[in-house]
Amino acid sequence: MTPIAYTAAIIALAVILFITNKAPVVIVAMMTALALWATGVLTLPQALAGLGDPAVIFIASLFVVSAGLEMTGVTAWAGQLLIRGAGEESRTRLLVLTMSLVALLTALISISGAVAALLPVVVVIAVRLKRNSSQLLMPLVFAAHAGSMLALTGTPVNVLISEAGAYAGAGGFGFFEFALVGVPLLAGSMAIILLFGRRLLPERNGATMPTDFSRHAKTLVEQYGLAGGIYQLRVRATSPYVGAPADCVDLSAYAGLQLVAIQEGETAGPLRRSVVAEGDHFLLRGDAEAAATFAAQKHLAFRDETAGGKGEETLFNRRSGLAEVVIPPRSGLIGQSVFQGMVTDSGDLIVLAVQRAGAEINPGQEASGIVLQAGDSLLLQGTWKALDLHLDDPDVLVVSSPELVRRQAVPMGPGARQAIVILLAMVVLLATGLVPPAVAGLLAAGAMVLSGIMNIEQSYRAIGWTTVLLVGAMMPLSTAMVETGAAQMLAERLVHMVGDAGPMALLAGLFLLTAIMGQLISNTATALIVIPVGVAAAASMGISPRPVLMSTAVAAAGAFLTPIATPTNLMVMGPGGYAFGDYWKLGLPLLIWFFVVAVFLVPLIWRF
Repeated sequence: MTPIAYTAAIIALAVILFITNKAPVVIVAMMTALALWATGVLTLPQALAGLGDPAVIFIASLFVVSAGLEMTGVTAWAGQLLIRGAGEESRTRLLVLTMSLVALLTALISISGAVAALLPVVVVIAVRLKRNSSQLLMPLVFAAHAGSMLALTGTPVNVLISEAGAYAGAGGFGFFEFALVGVPLLAGSMAIILLFGRRLLPERNGATMPTDFSRHAKTLVEQYGLAGGIYQLRVRATSPYVGAPADCVDLSAYAGLQLVAIQEGETAGPLRRSVVAEGDHFLLRGDAEAAATFAAQKHLAFRDETAGGKGEETLFNRRSGLAEVVIPPRSGLIGQSVFQGMVTDSGDLIVLAVQRAGAEINPGQEASGIVLQAGDSLLLQGTWKALDLHLDDPDVLVVSSPELVRRQAVPMGPGARQAIVILLAMVVLLATGLVPPAVAGLLAAGAMVLSGIMNIEQSYRAIGWTTVLLVGAMMPLSTAMVETGAAQMLAERLVHMVGDAGPMALLAGLFLLTAIMGQLISNTATALIVIPVGVAAAASMGISPRPVLMSTAVAAAGAFLTPIATPTNLMVMGPGGYAFGDYWKLGLPLLIWFFVVAVFLVPLIWRF
């Protein structure tokens, strides 16, 4: 067999395996690269070169940046703005705000990151407004596809397209140059969804819906009997407690008032010093009048005058949070004594309450100690960092992950400003072209770690390794098509088929090829196959490859017709209650609009 025949057979087998889903896509991609080496089509360095390609490194770094924005509550803040602005009545306003927000996020942090961040928010909106999630989630993901064409970072395909333009000698595409077609794509997509979406989308809800953590703090303080009055009092410079030992606080003269803990002002964690200092906080539980009297006499200030003793606001905020844990059978904590206000062995967490069978245990006698049993539940309070660090313990079962709760319920949390600055700095570097995209991405990802927003392990977990390995392993296939002449041969056949119809017919042919393949296999994998064909066809016709590449990017973004076209299509299938055949009904009008833009508008912006 000739190298071209081997390459064609490998492509055909890979496409079949992608469509049938008989093997994981990463395995198919890796075996494709190895098959190109085993058949002698490529050398081993060529077959593995994609794993170290700058485009792959850039894509991996975008996952880290996206996770940093989510972890710091930036995306939660954006979601709350959406809820506040959408209101409860107008379907049009809700959809416009939702689609605009997801498109903007997609342009900055990729489709998967934007949809993953807003998916739970939109589902919660559907539940609160009593709307079917199927009417909201497909518009969310389809608007994200259109939004991916607003900037270079919108999708890995954009990066590949820009790199291909540079390799072809025509120059890459600027950071916001994609918006020249992205804006029309988004505007048209939004119009189609608003006009026809209600009739073309089913009226269903998903069988399993993501947990809503927006009222998590309120639920916990009510369940553990803390809603009646929790106060955080700041120690003023004139307070007699400044410089006094931590155990000198005597509340016997204030009926109904109890000291839960003393917190350090700088960290919001339990006091580690032997004496109280200005700025520290007394965490009190009990009667509001008694707390006010105590504060006035001891020169203490309520941390938030508007909180009114609401436990969820005092205990659950940007600096600190709550976590509920259960003692499992065979836990090492069984038989140990705890009491309300006790600081854990780590010195970072406070035991606020203990319940057994859903009822608080001896609420008036915590000082004597409560002997823990299997099944007991504890409410712990501490900084978010301490909760993340110390609850990864086999002796307790965490009811709701503090990290997941914080991401959804604490907008603009710790590190949010740093994350926004890092994002803006990366966008500036990409927009100005001061450094290559891979360098800008690595700098941003490194800044997320160095600033303390996430640690190394979290950055590893944030990377979508399936996407990274898929792109890296499929890149050699593009190399093989060029090296063996397969791309040139396909280009000549395509040029021969369109005959004298001209370059616009070439764009139409490439669009149909890309769009059809992109509904069945990854649009990234499709782009890797079609890009060298398009570049070779443009060279054969003696035209610029830039409109051909941009048209291919538009076609790759039009992955609307099946749930397997992109991971984000699959992501909303369960929560939206969609069936396989639901996608094409709304997706087909959108794909026609994408065809119009790719074939007729693109050549007006990037001349042949």
